[in-house]
Amino acid sequence: MRAVNVKLSLSENVKAFNAIVNKYGFDVDLRSGRYVVNAKSILGIFSLDLARPITVEVYEDNCDAFIEEIKPFIVD
Repeated sequence: MRAVNVKLSLSENVKAFNAIVNKYGFDVDLRSGRYVVNAKSILGIFSLDLARPITVEVYEDNCDAFIEEIKPFIVD
């Protein structure tokens, strides 16, 4: 599993991020505090506190292409 933090403060960012996630066949979760949602669910993403960074948990070892695509959203 790999984990990175992202910032999805605008609805356009959420839509773009969700479109990227849905191109891949492996599972991706978003964790915000004690809440965990499926990153392929746009309604799930909008249910999180988008004002804060969100942890992306990727359940695939070979996910370099995915991480490269979401680089514009990654924060430290």
